[in-house]
Amino acid sequence: MEKFRQFIENYTTLSDSDWKEIYKCFEQRVFDKDQVLLAEGKVCRHLYFVESGLFHFYINKDGNNITKFFTEAPYFFTSQASFNAQKPATENIQAIEESIVWQISYNQANELYKLKSWTEFARKIIQEVQFFTEEILEELQTETAEFRYEKMLKNEPELLKRIPLKILASYLGIAPQSLSRIRKKIMT
Repeated sequence: MEKFRQFIENYTTLSDSDWKEIYKCFEQRVFDKDQVLLAEGKVCRHLYFVESGLFHFYINKDGNNITKFFTEAPYFFTSQASFNAQKPATENIQAIEESIVWQISYNQANELYKLKSWTEFARKIIQEVQFFTEEILEELQTETAEFRYEKMLKNEPELLKRIPLKILASYLGIAPQSLSRIRKKIMT
């Protein structure tokens, strides 16, 4: 849980008493590799902090899984629309590798808004996620798959090693064979 507290303290000042209030609301869960945390059509009842591991968010379209993005440790995540509105999710969240998460229920997360530190943390993390989402959307609309792969290779080389090629190709919006060609071209 120390990673968890440190993560929150990157965004806000956290007193020991606030930390105790936050800590007691979370419970630990372990997800096996390929285990689904949230299935499309189910309501997302929790907000999560991933302490270790990696998840991908994907939608199923015509029998094909299309990866939207990844969340790796340490970070907070949820199915935002499903969690906030408590309505069925349109996406799936699945562990790419064994992962340890801390989860808090919708009601408990809302109860923590009585803490100024939690409110500030939540506001800042939501803004950061919105920024990342806008950046991904802009790149999808303006950049090639090759450019996006090269950017990931430059900025997140260790992450690329952890993502199966089929899932990475899906994220880039290309077939696995096209990703193989891009990788071969870059390596030569």
